[in-house]
Amino acid sequence: MGIEPLRDGHGRRISDMRLSVTDRCSFRCRYCMPADGMPWLARDELLSFEEIARLVRLFARLGVSDLRLTGGEPLQRRELPRLAGMLAQIEGIEDLSLTTNGLLLERHAEALVASGVKRFNVSIDSLSPERFHQLTRRDALHRVLRGLEVLAQFPQARPIKINVVALRGFTELEVMPFARFARERPFEVRFIEFMPLDGDRTWTPEQVLTGAEIRDAIATEWPLEPLVREPGATARVYRFADGRGRIGFVNPVSEPFCADCNRIRLTADGRLRTCLFSLGETDLRGPLRAGADDADVEDVIRTAVWHKELKHHVNDPGFVRPARSMSAIGG
Repeated sequence: MGIEPLRDGHGRRISDMRLSVTDRCSFRCRYCMPADGMPWLARDELLSFEEIARLVRLFARLGVSDLRLTGGEPLQRRELPRLAGMLAQIEGIEDLSLTTNGLLLERHAEALVASGVKRFNVSIDSLSPERFHQLTRRDALHRVLRGLEVLAQFPQARPIKINVVALRGFTELEVMPFARFARERPFEVRFIEFMPLDGDRTWTPEQVLTGAEIRDAIATEWPLEPLVREPGATARVYRFADGRGRIGFVNPVSEPFCADCNRIRLTADGRLRTCLFSLGETDLRGPLRAGADDADVEDVIRTAVWHKELKHHVNDPGFVRPARSMSAIGG
């Protein structure tokens, strides 16, 4: 008999994991982190490469096939391409991807592709240097775009997606430049609704610029045609009607996609989170370092996943946001 796949108590099969390798980041994006004062994890609190690989092997045996490396900024973790190479070789891992702010991409793109990373998401919230600095608190757009061009030289690194967090009062001016960017360059731009995971804890529903509003604005100039949404996908993807590129919308606030959610998250300090907005976490680092065997750790994982939330409650009265911000959870 084969191993029973990982399922939650609502019957959803879990096949996708976001793996944070560090809580540190070189940017201080206003929707994610405060300008300063973030307490970083100590080095010995982080999972080692060997611990990460052991856990990924366990999750792969339980049916996790898609693995995304996140942070903080994952390229802040020393020797990340080496870790990626270790994980890409694990049986059952079919898709290894990376989300990055792009600052160090120029330096590491070749090594990451060689290590087995197949897909990349690069976070860019403005194509204007001044506005990019305003949002990230860093003057670095030129370096990010240079890294993006280096990455584009590798045809095996596809698709390359650009993540744009949509903030009311800011992103309206970015919509058409990014739509044009998606039409002229080999990148799929994805607008992501602002979620209540900011380090300053100032999020309000009024700050959310919805995907529908952005889609309607683009369609006034360039008609869009919807593509079929795959089960478990986070984005609603459209192609431009004239065939020149694609654009996506991730709408967790206005159009939650919890019903077929197949994702779990592992934080840099080894806590399993079954929802981005989970109020509780399950410690896996502790059992690993206490000498638990694989069967014991598997039992802990299965129990935690069985209790995965049916949905987030962002739009419900009395919503309580998690204690950790996005950079500490893993984007």
